[in-house]
Amino acid sequence: MPFQFAERVSKLPPYLFAEIDRKKQAAMKAGRDVIDLGIGDPDTPTPDFIIEALTTAAADPATHRYPLGAGDSEFRREIAAFFARRFDVKLDPDGEIYPTIGSKEAIAHLPLAWINPGDVVLVPEPGYPPYSSGALFAGGVPVGMDLLPENGFLPDFGRIEPRIAEQAKILWLNYPNSPTGVLASREFYRDAVAFAKQHNIILAQDAAYTEMYYGEKPLSILEIDGARDVAIEFHSLSKTFNMTGWRVGFAAGNREIIRGLAKVKANVDSGVFTAIQRAGAAALRNYEQFVPDLRKLYRRRRDVFCDGLNRIGWPCTPPAATFFVWIPVPAGQSSEQTAGRLLDEADIVCAPGNGFGRPGEGFIRATLTVSEQRLAEALERIAKLEA
Repeated sequence: MPFQFAERVSKLPPYLFAEIDRKKQAAMKAGRDVIDLGIGDPDTPTPDFIIEALTTAAADPATHRYPLGAGDSEFRREIAAFFARRFDVKLDPDGEIYPTIGSKEAIAHLPLAWINPGDVVLVPEPGYPPYSSGALFAGGVPVGMDLLPENGFLPDFGRIEPRIAEQAKILWLNYPNSPTGVLASREFYRDAVAFAKQHNIILAQDAAYTEMYYGEKPLSILEIDGARDVAIEFHSLSKTFNMTGWRVGFAAGNREIIRGLAKVKANVDSGVFTAIQRAGAAALRNYEQFVPDLRKLYRRRRDVFCDGLNRIGWPCTPPAATFFVWIPVPAGQSSEQTAGRLLDEADIVCAPGNGFGRPGEGFIRATLTVSEQRLAEALERIAKLEA
């Protein structure tokens, strides 16, 4: 008996990272030595002090019950303390902070609270696929905002049609940006807040990479005057503390927007395991013990890889933040052709830029989540390919 997907599922494009993993697994099954620069999953372990905090918390029977509502108060207090130290922003742990199962689920769930069928969601392209898929699940219409080199990979609010702006209910931002690795300025955030207020739009900022920078410190949008009137910001402990599999993050910002997200989550999940929340609290409390050294590790990798690419005649700009390198493809090749050739002829996995949206054509994205030795080996393979 044939079954048919719901229309909302049929509209979804293939999930980029699942497709990349499928091709990688096929190559590995064939016995090839694959260097995986495709998916941003840290290759170094979660710090011991976080694992120890989890072990201690998991031994407490009080953590074995449903972590309903806004979750563990200790975690929310540590989030507030982190925000005060890092961004000089004071947040109320009991209304302006909400723990999430990583940031991905919250990004996908936010539109369910605020989008009616036909409403517009403005999404950056190239960008993280759940910005669009979350809109589609809610019956909304994702409309792309082109991130182009000539505009510093920032959306140009002046190019958004007035009709689209009036239909929009959510506008997504993501700085530091994946896949391009660029930062947003204070002036840009001011413009974004003004645009959101003018059109009564929820400003949703994905801030998963604020702690992975190499020079200038990235801002929180909540540092901007008036941002809390319209903005919600999503943070994740995944990349900052090598905790991708732990699935823990948080949303912060406008109380009403937080309340809408919380209402959806109350009906679709039961929160983050309390022991993991307490481990998250330990992570934030001991930030200085771990994160600066992690940044140094990725800086070394960034410099090895980007310097090497430039040296062999494949120009690229080192990212200001994130562990992603956004690389223009050689003249005459498409993103998929370049990514395909790297896999087929050099056993290197990269993500084709157009997989992040149409304006990503002409680029590939490489991640820095392998050792310096493997990056150097990747460069040797690329040099032979280019010879």
